[in-house]
Amino acid sequence: MSELLVDFITSLDGHASGEGWPGFWGLEGPEYLEWLGKQPEATYLMGANTYRLMSGFAAGEVPHGQDEFRPEEEASVDELTQASKVVFSSSLEEPLTWANSTLVRDDAVDAVRAMKSSGSGLLSTIGSLSLCRSLLRAGLVDRFRVVIFPVITGATGEERIYDGYPDVALEMIEHRTFDGRIQLVEYKPRVLEHPPLGVPA
Repeated sequence: MSELLVDFITSLDGHASGEGWPGFWGLEGPEYLEWLGKQPEATYLMGANTYRLMSGFAAGEVPHGQDEFRPEEEASVDELTQASKVVFSSSLEEPLTWANSTLVRDDAVDAVRAMKSSGSGLLSTIGSLSLCRSLLRAGLVDRFRVVIFPVITGATGEERIYDGYPDVALEMIEHRTFDGRIQLVEYKPRVLEHPPLGVPA
């Protein structure tokens, strides 16, 4: 059975991106990049908006506010191009132009549930906030990982990650600091029907 990882990189205040900021908020370091390069092979899951953004980068579109890609950003996009990707969308048309991408028009929750039961590798989300929220609500997420960069983007932050989430209990399974400033936390999530009413006697 496949394992599903929801994977975010965020500012401290929970934004997935910020207007005018480079990738990784410009704060990635050698220790973090080395760890990132050693991550296991995965099939990446995304929605249409993330696909449009990332495939544009792969085609050479430079992020808004930048003159060119930094080497770290270019390497990250190249790695994603080589990876298997599943895109959930009713608006995109086939064939998808980004290499190794498969379009799925079926309900994402049903499709991912079937992928988990029939597969054996790692499934990992990239971006796609509404997709991640739906998969979490459905109880399909095995691991919830957040890498927090040391910046607050109160004025320029975009894509607030946790808006619309249910209440979720999180069991810590890993934590780590990279380059003395970047914090990784990883949890096993459990969606709550209601907040705990008190400690059982």
